[in-house]
Amino acid sequence: MPTRIAAIGFVLAFAVLLCGCGAQARSRADMITGGSASRGASAISRYGCGSCHTIQGITGATGLVGPPLTGVGDRLYIAGVLQNNPQNLVSWIQHPTRIVQNTVMPDLGVTDQDALDISTYLYSLP
Repeated sequence: MPTRIAAIGFVLAFAVLLCGCGAQARSRADMITGGSASRGASAISRYGCGSCHTIQGITGATGLVGPPLTGVGDRLYIAGVLQNNPQNLVSWIQHPTRIVQNTVMPDLGVTDQDALDISTYLYSLP
């Protein structure tokens, strides 16, 4: 019984953190990844992600080579092979050809910070 109460307490505390109380609270995506969605939007434009993907909120991001990047946070897998979590998404963004050798997604030399920020932006999309 004490273990169950502790588990419920942990879940409630985590839910409060995710909700973000107050004007200074970071978005859920920022809390999950530690990145910045606004910097991620800029990085997405700089790396040209929209030439292959349709990405909500990014001007000119209407590419049809890769899948549309809406609802990334709701997907079970990344690239059909990785469990969807922030660490795996960052890895995929930085080194897609290490994960899937035949992928058409190129290694673009995405920095650690940019990959973190891009993943934050993607997780913030509905």
